[in-house]
Amino acid sequence: MSALPEPGPRSECERLDAAADAAIAACGGDLRSTIRSLILANEFLEYELETKVSAGYMRGVKHGRFSTHNG
Repeated sequence: MSALPEPGPRSECERLDAAADAAIAACGGDLRSTIRSLILANEFLEYELETKVSAGYMRGVKHGRFSTHNG
């Protein structure tokens, strides 16, 4: 089963149902494995945000439209 969305307009509910079905299929139908995989992926993304975004913010780095520099 492909992780790519199907073409054509779909409701948000249908999109989420399809994504859930794909995640379950990727884990061989094992719901516990699916939940564990999704928790692990979420924790990884949270870690990435904490270590990469916060580090720049804490140093006062400002880029692009969020910059308060008047120049």
